[in-house]
Amino acid sequence: MWFGKTSRRWSNAALCFGLGLLTLARHADGFYLPGISPHDYKMGEKVDLLVNSLTPSLNAENKLESVLSYGYYDDRFHFCKPEGGPKAAHESLGSILFGDRIYGSLFNLHMLKDASCELLCQQTIPGKDAAFINDKIMKGYNYNWLIDGLPAATVKMDDRTQQEFYSIGFELGSASVPGQLMPHFNNHYDITVHYHTLDTIHHRVVGVTITPMSRATVMPQDFSLKPTCDAAEPMNLHEDKDNSVVFTYSVKWTRSDKSWATRWDTYLSAMDPKIHWFSLINSAVIVIFLSAMLALILVRALHKDIARYNADDSENLQEDFGWKLVHGDVFRAPRSFEFLSVIIGSGHQLFWMMLVTLVIAILGFISPSSRGSLATAMLILFILFGFSAGFNSAHMYHSYGGNSLKRIVIMTLLFVPGTCWLILMIINICLMSAHSSAAAPVGTLLGVMLLWFAISIPLTIAGAYFGYRRKTIDPPVRVNQIPRQIPEQPWYLRPVPSALMGGVLTFGAIFIELYFIMNSIWFHKVYYVFGFLFLVFVILVITTAEVTVLLTYFHLCAEDYNWQWRSIYTAGASAFYVFLYGVLFYFTRLRLASFASLVIYFGWMSIACLLFFILTGAIGFVASHLFVRRIYSAIKID
Repeated sequence: MWFGKTSRRWSNAALCFGLGLLTLARHADGFYLPGISPHDYKMGEKVDLLVNSLTPSLNAENKLESVLSYGYYDDRFHFCKPEGGPKAAHESLGSILFGDRIYGSLFNLHMLKDASCELLCQQTIPGKDAAFINDKIMKGYNYNWLIDGLPAATVKMDDRTQQEFYSIGFELGSASVPGQLMPHFNNHYDITVHYHTLDTIHHRVVGVTITPMSRATVMPQDFSLKPTCDAAEPMNLHEDKDNSVVFTYSVKWTRSDKSWATRWDTYLSAMDPKIHWFSLINSAVIVIFLSAMLALILVRALHKDIARYNADDSENLQEDFGWKLVHGDVFRAPRSFEFLSVIIGSGHQLFWMMLVTLVIAILGFISPSSRGSLATAMLILFILFGFSAGFNSAHMYHSYGGNSLKRIVIMTLLFVPGTCWLILMIINICLMSAHSSAAAPVGTLLGVMLLWFAISIPLTIAGAYFGYRRKTIDPPVRVNQIPRQIPEQPWYLRPVPSALMGGVLTFGAIFIELYFIMNSIWFHKVYYVFGFLFLVFVILVITTAEVTVLLTYFHLCAEDYNWQWRSIYTAGASAFYVFLYGVLFYFTRLRLASFASLVIYFGWMSIACLLFFILTGAIGFVASHLFVRRIYSAIKID
């Protein structure tokens, strides 16, 4: 029998998956190709220091109070500007969309040339702007600088491993010193640049650390003299009067044995791999458990069912019950099948986007040195896979009897892109109202729209055309003209309880890795364990498919043939738990003080949950569709 062979293949596949999982996990840390060529500096050659937006970090109470970023050259900070104004650095599309605003600076660094207490400028900060800066210090805002593509970092100690690591960014000021009455503004910067020497001539930057200090430095009366940076008093900004602030810096070059190819290791070692291993094992246990249950059903239940249904004994045929009784209705077109087809097509688009992005990432073609490359790759791939969305939407729509190609094309084009664009516009308006530098420029938004109109729309239309012309998916059994009445269902098989039960299993496979992703996004940490993430994604796909197939079988046995939407709800219910996790994360790790921050946080969570629902819902539907067609193809129908 087919199901006997299938069960053995299933067991062998589960064993191979487990062995492959262990093999891949050994190399899950992966490697990366830097993505940019190294810059060899000669002694005395100028080394550019670039400045980026100031971003919020944890405050003194270990809470995040804001998600708004502010440009370095925001007039309220009064930082020193180069003559002729700051020049914007080249940035990728993803870098701009996610808030990077990188500019040149007044800092004057030269390879192997130490400097002590160099003057940047002297600024007068009025009381109103002093209040703004003090508020940002209390909320834990950080400077973000770049030298040779490396972010300036603060050296910290991991409490678990007792190893030093680089924490990206450094404090705008201090507000947690015992006995301190008001915030101290950091206006002096000790810059330490670590370099690796290839030969006697060429040198490469392999690390940047900065120690910020608060110094009430006073300019000497003789302007030809340099200021001294040995002031004992900190720089306090008074909110009731003007404040004279002197900005200074020192530079120290330190030789390092670290090579250029491994210079990111210190930044990326902040994530404890043991926790990722625990996440992977937790997910693998869920997969093994579900695989065992599914194999048990295939071996015992379905094997016996099909043997009984195909028996020649007429007495046995009269006693048929369960999933065979609904064979005439199980392939009936569901309600709102146009919208269902759009979800399936968009889910295919998201699946291929995620898969290709992760493959590119684990092969090393997405480098942390290239800021925004991950977001750029995802956006471009999403646009290119518009062909898959149009193809699968139109094919499924036509298979269910739809005859309006124009309608399904318009729905596919507007559903995911339109919904996400609407939420992003609301977020962008909130960012603009808060005067945040993270607000996307009009030119960038027009560029994204141009990509959508010039590439995504034609590809979606072409995909829909070919999908509509493709041979429809014919059911293996005849569909009855009159729908069969569905009997009363037990409480655990009703839509909401069954979906919640299925969603929690899928969510259980990813929730630990979700914690690291949330921390990386909102606390501006580097996430680069794409090997682990790829394995978790594979486990997510397998878990979603198995849970949905299992519950679909239970529904069919209870003579409920409305499995199409049920499979999407069951698989997509994990997005509900992701949103609940976002709410829990908000109450435990965040303390957002402004309405704009709340809108931005829950706006991005809504986009993430919507896309996750569509992705998992499509996976669940495809798995259930293949399962249903296979079992009904294996029985004899009179």
